[in-house]
Amino acid sequence: MRVCIQQDSLAPVQEERVGVRGRSAHCDNQPLTPALSPLSRGEGACLIGFAAIPLMLLCIASAFAQTDFPSKPIRFVVPYFPGGTPDIQGRRLAEKLRDRIGQPVIVDNRPGANASIGLGIVARAPADGYTIFIAPVGPYAVNPHLYKLSYDVLTDFAPIIHATSTPGLLVVNPAVPAKTVRDLIALAKQKPGELNYGSTGIGGFGHMSGALFAAMTGIQIVHVPYKSITNALTEVIGGHIPMLFNVASPTIPMVQTGRVRALATTGAARMEALPEVPTMAESGVPGYENSTWNGISAPAKTPPAVLLKLNREFNEILKLPDVKEAARVEGSSIVGGPPEQFRDYLKREYAKYGKLVRDAGIKGEALN
Repeated sequence: MRVCIQQDSLAPVQEERVGVRGRSAHCDNQPLTPALSPLSRGEGACLIGFAAIPLMLLCIASAFAQTDFPSKPIRFVVPYFPGGTPDIQGRRLAEKLRDRIGQPVIVDNRPGANASIGLGIVARAPADGYTIFIAPVGPYAVNPHLYKLSYDVLTDFAPIIHATSTPGLLVVNPAVPAKTVRDLIALAKQKPGELNYGSTGIGGFGHMSGALFAAMTGIQIVHVPYKSITNALTEVIGGHIPMLFNVASPTIPMVQTGRVRALATTGAARMEALPEVPTMAESGVPGYENSTWNGISAPAKTPPAVLLKLNREFNEILKLPDVKEAARVEGSSIVGGPPEQFRDYLKREYAKYGKLVRDAGIKGEALN
């Protein structure tokens, strides 16, 4: 038995576990010899005997890993209960991915411990591209600064794509006398420590948006965490707390029906769904910008070719008219781009929220 290899191809096969399409070996047509010919850069060499079989099988397996992916169902972990923005967007993307690759994409909701249960499952999964997850900014960039986690966000995951970006809304109960953000700042300064704002929990988007607002304006407002955004919105609507910051999609209908009043959007630009609502920067807090986002990642050491395959598929999905329209209705914008772009963005967000957590003295509670 004779297997021909090329020296330059040894390292990629070992490190990436991904082969190349077509013939990956070259033979210099020299006669069979009982020993290994010297290897030199750019020149072929021939291995003989049964010792070559493991290498041959590795090469074959590596080739199939690239050319046949995906050849079985993909598990798409959502670290939250059904119904939230990550779940809604994740299910939409999973359905489109299934249609494109011809394999089932199974959404697996794994809520709990502020999303750390779901991310922990992915961190421990085989790095083969068949287990991926979608999550917003909190699990990626806030939780690591608040909790002791079983994984490292920056080293235990391989970014695939930055899918969407979603600004939030600062809303108040209609009975609150503040009609603008400037009015609200003035009211908070008149009553330091008396105005409460709700959120879905410590380290969540609403909490961090309020902490950033307080830090940039010098006001003292009190964070009140709730178990769900439904509970928090109900409290604002009922007048039990005066205001909250929340992601756009579940809040827009409340604004449109007059149950809450929107003072500003937290994004860098006005929202298409509520064009009359100014940004925080336009409302007297220059430089304020805080949006949540959803990104998709896989376990670290997933073969680069598999990551690129998934990235290409998701980029094409994000271009679909119905996907773009659904995002618009939710108040989100499509991002997309290569894995490296998401990796760089994640690092910036990680540093941004680390500083905010430290400066504001925010402490995490026990995960459960």
